[in-house]
Amino acid sequence: MKKYNFKKLWNIFFSFLKIGGFTLGGGYAMIPLIKREVCEKQKWLSEEEFLDGLAAAQSSPGPIAVNISIYSGYNAQGIPGMLVATLGTVLPSFVIIIAIAMLFREFADQKVVRKAFSALEPAVVALIAVPLIDMAKKSGINKRNIWLPFIAALLVGLLNVTPVIIILISILYTLWETRK
Repeated sequence: MKKYNFKKLWNIFFSFLKIGGFTLGGGYAMIPLIKREVCEKQKWLSEEEFLDGLAAAQSSPGPIAVNISIYSGYNAQGIPGMLVATLGTVLPSFVIIIAIAMLFREFADQKVVRKAFSALEPAVVALIAVPLIDMAKKSGINKRNIWLPFIAALLVGLLNVTPVIIILISILYTLWETRK
């Protein structure tokens, strides 16, 4: 029977609890914090392993933050690591949503509440843009292939093409490019 390091499991849980509790903007806003925690601070993953996990997390069903937490926790401490990382990631949101749901009816129509939510929107956009730019730099986007992510975004965003088709086309294009 495999022995697990309970101190490390607690550390995994607490790391993802902090990230889940103090990140506004959802999954994509969490990515730079998760990367900093698992690659730089805790050194559970290398940057290359993190990018591989991020690619898998993006192409898997479910929220990206939960998927990358599962990947990171599993790599750090197996199945128990995966479970505590996932719990740490989702627990703050669950508690906050329950609290908001209980209070929302009472305060939703107040002007200050509406203004607070409006004020958060630009910050959320910035928190999503930072990991996007970072991923673009590290994934080999250059002058020759910069058009690929733009075409994919237009196809998905404007023409409602399913991302599965974009992924399959990207795989075929990559195979075709590497055979040259």
